[in-house]
Amino acid sequence: MTLQRLLSVLISSLSIALAVGGAAPARAQLRGPPQVLPGMHIPGVGIPGVPDIPHVPDMPSTASMRRVDDLLRGPLAVTRRTQINTLLRLEPGRVTVDPQGEPVLRGEFLALGLSGGQLDAVQAQGFATDSQASADATLGLDLVVLRDTRGRGEAQALQALQQVAPDVTFAYQHLYLPAGVGGDAVQANPPATGSAGAMPRRVGLIDGGVDPADPALAHARIEQFGCKTASVSRHGTAVAARLVDGDPDTLYAADLWCSDAVGGATSNLVSALAWMAREGVPVINISLVGPDNPVLARAVQAMIARGHVLVAAVGNDGPAAPPLFPAAYPGVIGVSAVDTHDRVLPESGSGIQVTFCASGVVGHGRGAMRGTSFAAPIVARKAAELLDAPREGAAAQILQRLINEARDLGPPGRDPRYGYGLLSP
Repeated sequence: MTLQRLLSVLISSLSIALAVGGAAPARAQLRGPPQVLPGMHIPGVGIPGVPDIPHVPDMPSTASMRRVDDLLRGPLAVTRRTQINTLLRLEPGRVTVDPQGEPVLRGEFLALGLSGGQLDAVQAQGFATDSQASADATLGLDLVVLRDTRGRGEAQALQALQQVAPDVTFAYQHLYLPAGVGGDAVQANPPATGSAGAMPRRVGLIDGGVDPADPALAHARIEQFGCKTASVSRHGTAVAARLVDGDPDTLYAADLWCSDAVGGATSNLVSALAWMAREGVPVINISLVGPDNPVLARAVQAMIARGHVLVAAVGNDGPAAPPLFPAAYPGVIGVSAVDTHDRVLPESGSGIQVTFCASGVVGHGRGAMRGTSFAAPIVARKAAELLDAPREGAAAQILQRLINEARDLGPPGRDPRYGYGLLSP
């Protein structure tokens, strides 16, 4: 099947679903690793009415595939389960799932606090250290990336690690995925002209690659991190455009994909946070979602303790889905999305992790973009206007100031869909 035909199948599946009413509620997460067999598909966790992408035989080679955010287009924000299923089909040799059905890099594991003797014992059990993943002491994390050389299943390999060094924190190398989908055009709105007399801000973005030629970024200074060669992502550029909005800000942009279909690894996300810490970036937008991971949790806690403010999208798996991370970590500002009439998007996440809501729809028609990914940068931009440098207690202080600015929507007071209310550009 050609790539053009594959795109047609994906788009048709999502479009037809919009006309289907009365779909069943979102199902619980998978509790065991699915196996992708010819002619089969993986049960999904999605918003009502959006089916899994059907099995497509004769997939094109990875070299001929465009980025995942170019494949996943549609009038509703694409669910994380659909993204996971697509990755499993495109990259079965590199991507698998943990026992909870969460996407991971096959055969890769993270370790915090391995001593020399423990590392020797781990290596004796068939694990090699990743020489390209150097430990970064910026956040006080002694992080090591391990690779299983014996081809064991993910749960079996993790169990082997825990038996060798039971007092060490081991974790899967989880993958974090974009919380929104872009349309055909990166620039879905007219080019921004910037705010009159706006003071330059320093703001961070952890996402896909950013296109410096985008009109909304014309006045911004962009500092890039993560890739030897600059790459461009539709998702990352769209989020950056909302984050900067035409102003002469300095944007610290960390690319977790580098033009690869597989990206968003936990260790790379932690490295990006450490880079932001070294650069003293006060506010950081993360429009990515995934599972709870002890290594990421420690990194987030360290960033907040250092005085940084983290703003994250809550995801598009619907109100019945469990909380997603990093938005659900304590101290992180989680953002849900509303439409042009200030109605919460039906696919937007819901729960105690929702702190605020903002517009999650950009543009119209085939060029439109939708999802909590595009709501988070509005809130991050508001936070950046209030904080020029990291400082102790900043997360709580900025939260209170934003609460005072928010317009209450939904039931009076904080609620699980709108949080404390709407923050507008």
